Amino acid sequence: MSTQQPPLRFTSHHSLPLRLVLSTLLGRAIHISQIRPSSPTNPGLSPSEISLLRLIEAVTNGSQMEISYTGTVLLYKPGLITGSASGSGANAAGVIRHELASNNSRGLSYYLLPLCLLAPFSKTKFNVLFTGQGVITSSVEKWGDMSVDSVRTAILPLFEKFGIERDLEIRVLKRSNPGPRGSGGGGEVQLVFGHQVRLPKTIHLLSPGRIKKIRGVAYATGVSGSNNARSIEAARGVLNPFVSDIYIFSDMSPATVITAPERNNSAAKKKIGLGFGLSLVAESTSGCLFSADAASPPEGGQPPEDIGRACAFKLLESVEKGGCVSSEAATIVLILMAMGSEDVGRVQFGKDVIANENVIQLARDLNAFGAPGWGFREAGEDKSGDLIVSVVGTGVGNVGRKVG
Repeated sequence: MSTQQPPLRFTSHHSLPLRLVLSTLLGRAIHISQIRPSSPTNPGLSPSEISLLRLIEAVTNGSQMEISYTGTVLLYKPGLITGSASGSGANAAGVIRHELASNNSRGLSYYLLPLCLLAPFSKTKFNVLFTGQGVITSSVEKWGDMSVDSVRTAILPLFEKFGIERDLEIRVLKRSNPGPRGSGGGGEVQLVFGHQVRLPKTIHLLSPGRIKKIRGVAYATGVSGSNNARSIEAARGVLNPFVSDIYIFSDMSPATVITAPERNNSAAKKKIGLGFGLSLVAESTSGCLFSADAASPPEGGQPPEDIGRACAFKLLESVEKGGCVSSEAATIVLILMAMGSEDVGRVQFGKDVIANENVIQLARDLNAFGAPGWGFREAGEDKSGDLIVSVVGTGVGNVGRKVG
């Protein structure tokens, strides 16, 4: 819901998804300028960012977006978050089909994470189906996008700590990896988020615990299933000395076939989204989750053993950073804490997690939106590498839902 206040002014394309989320949740218009002004070939908003704007427009009612001719300036006036409501009666909660073009180079988590932040504060449930030649379900190392599997197993369970736990599901209908030039995949994923709340619960996560088990998914799309077995074996070779309870599921699926007319054959077809990868999630005795991803590069040439070892080492690095929340999930947890009731929530973070540029930028953006500042203190002598961050909720909550 937009207000009469002047829009907040930001610059550059960095943190664009989180700024759009904060603007929508807090009902404050934003003006973003200098979006890639010096790029000689692709100035302004990228195709992925424009697609994200269309997606936010689809799940809200009354949002207004003004983009300059060059695409370097964006004015966004948020509306009410309505979810998948498309009418009244039996059609009050339909399915939003969002198609990604073949030039999309971002992993699907780029779109899923903002939706997961908006969905708890919606008037009705979210039911979004991602289709098209641009859907990439694997991780994308170039942008740091996590895989859909990691979002499903490491991000969605975090909402339970805020009292958001019913009817949350991510269905991977078709898998895909980035294409030869890093764009396109042809996957298909459905997000169902049916638990809306008035205000998220205030949380206190102060006990990281010890890692008790590791779960994972190895996936191969349109390539030999032996890649899964080889990457799993390599990953277990690294992790077995640390944890005995390890189970990695192997998923093999065919590649998506699309029409690709040639000069001499108008009915020619080709496969897209070929590749393989691995997603790992470690869970501690206190329920804390740490995730890691690795996938075959678009240009190929990397054996599955390297993928398995790389993913295992990334998981160990994530656990080594300490705290109760991984760096991938830190912004999600902090935003939900800031949107909660006007009480103080506390979470223990590793210093390297708090020092992440995305977390620092989030603190600056929340301050610009008028949210209270964060408090920091050492976690104690026995945990000298961690900090306890205290966040005061804004009490804005879900204006579309009158009861919790």
